[in-house]
Amino acid sequence: MASFSAAAVTTTTAARRLLPAFTASATNLSYRSSLSLGPASARSSHLLNRLFHSQKSSLRRFSTGRIGYSTVSSPKCAASNPEQLKSAREDIKELLETKFCHPILVRLGWHDAGTYNKNIEEWPQRGGANGSLRFEIELKHGANAGLVNALKLLQPIKDKYASVTYADLFQLASATAIEEAGGPKIPMKYGRVDISEAEQCPEEGRLPDAGPPSPASHLRDVFYRMGLNDKEIVALSGAHTLGRSRPERSGWGKPETKYTKEGPGATGGQSWTAQWLKFDHSYFKDIKEKIDEDLLVLPTDAVLFEDTQFKEYAEKYAVDQDAFFKDYAEAHAKLSNLGAKFDPPEWFLIMILVTLKNLRQPTGKKDMCQNVMRKTIV
Repeated sequence: MASFSAAAVTTTTAARRLLPAFTASATNLSYRSSLSLGPASARSSHLLNRLFHSQKSSLRRFSTGRIGYSTVSSPKCAASNPEQLKSAREDIKELLETKFCHPILVRLGWHDAGTYNKNIEEWPQRGGANGSLRFEIELKHGANAGLVNALKLLQPIKDKYASVTYADLFQLASATAIEEAGGPKIPMKYGRVDISEAEQCPEEGRLPDAGPPSPASHLRDVFYRMGLNDKEIVALSGAHTLGRSRPERSGWGKPETKYTKEGPGATGGQSWTAQWLKFDHSYFKDIKEKIDEDLLVLPTDAVLFEDTQFKEYAEKYAVDQDAFFKDYAEAHAKLSNLGAKFDPPEWFLIMILVTLKNLRQPTGKKDMCQNVMRKTIV
């Protein structure tokens, strides 16, 4: 996915777009969405300097209660602690209930994973879900404009659960946002390793545009590079059912519609669907019917019903929500794992782990950790 949304963008690069975004005023956080990518919006370099500092070691963690890094690291038996992941998920649910930030959290996970290049074997050069989006250099990529606000939303949770990697937290937040918006359960796995320094971030230009000269070819160029196919491209595009676009930030959409003049969150923008905080198959139905000028259709949206191969799946999803949910869940899970390095290599599932305190520890902590982290089949 070469890029899934942006904040303020200039008209030359405004065409970039592919998922939800968020914006913050001095006193309020509100969200906007769009699957597009564009230049970074004017944001305070002072804020970025406070929020993001290059890490010198993969063991470093944000310290609680202030912006900055500490060199203290808690002992752990995997990249992320499973108990902390489960608790972080509950905190994310509370965040969603109060901030209505589903779109931007989905976009954050997608953009961290969507830099993956299947033709590069080495980690982290291959990109993918490795937590690189926490670094200022990558946040300043045009496709990631506005994602600093997503990071601000999640940073208190990261501070609270230091033994959860950014790579896992981004993907956990993305999947949880889909599920809490009424979407399918995503078959997620965890244990992703973070990159340790800004120099390991991917170069700019790996994420998709929303208005390229040849939308179908562009989508295939970007998603095929990730190892995804036509069905997965169309299914993932259905996430546009969430969120809205603001022309002053992205170059796309109307300043306000009958669906966005009253929030939740800040008012304004143009959504793809009437209920833009509900995950369903309305995106495909609305594009096909083309009956409401207040709903947004980007060139990369319209092409799903124009290209012969894409149309097969778009037509199916427009009438069969169960089929869409099934294919979307599989595609989202696949995207969330792209390029990731797992520790332990077998990964683990947080939803079926028993609590550590209830485990017997016959041969010491090391054996207990190995027990808990063992891959489990459900």
